[in-house]
Amino acid sequence: MKRVEQSRKAVCHISGKELPIAKLRSWASVRPGVSALIAKSYPDWSDGKFISQAELVRFRRLYVEQMLEQERGELTSLEQEVVDSLATGQILSHQPDTEPAANFGERAADAVAKFGGSWTFILTFVAVLTCWITLNAIGIMARPFDPYPFILLNLVLSCVAAFQAPVIMMSQRRQETKDRQRSQSDYQVNLKAELEIRMLHEKIDHQLAHQWEKLVEMQQIQIDLLEEYNGKN
Repeated sequence: MKRVEQSRKAVCHISGKELPIAKLRSWASVRPGVSALIAKSYPDWSDGKFISQAELVRFRRLYVEQMLEQERGELTSLEQEVVDSLATGQILSHQPDTEPAANFGERAADAVAKFGGSWTFILTFVAVLTCWITLNAIGIMARPFDPYPFILLNLVLSCVAAFQAPVIMMSQRRQETKDRQRSQSDYQVNLKAELEIRMLHEKIDHQLAHQWEKLVEMQQIQIDLLEEYNGKN
């Protein structure tokens, strides 16, 4: 059966090329929205015609682009990537732990910010302050290197705060970049899912309508046969 199906050929209404029937789609199987778009460019597009899969992908892409432009205006680069992924079947989602490329300074800023926001840093800092104050206040040494009011300690703390603040800001800016990339990826995935669900609903409605027409036609044939049978009797 497959060999017979592959040997059958038909002409693509768009390109005019003769192709195997397996690489073509009939007029009845094309969604109404896409079919209407094809009919605008090719008025003779009707029942009994065929279109190649490559041409169908092209018109599907145009249909999605027009649908998005009507709802959202001019397409952004993110939305254009979604349209391209629908046409090519490319997967948009990626691993959530994927991070943007970073140089040595950005990686160092992340490491410093991670250490500065941990209990290890707090406990170590408390221990250093305690030892510093103890050595200079109790008088363990004959000549303390930083006697009260601990001017050198204040200078060290000021320097630490001065360097720590920009490093934390660098790390926060890098984290914002990661969050923005994740949100853009989530937006693209959600938009693609919304478009695919909408197109799936349209396809199901089209198939149901087509099947209903076939059932009505079969019922009419049965009625004609019954009338013909009753007429003979």
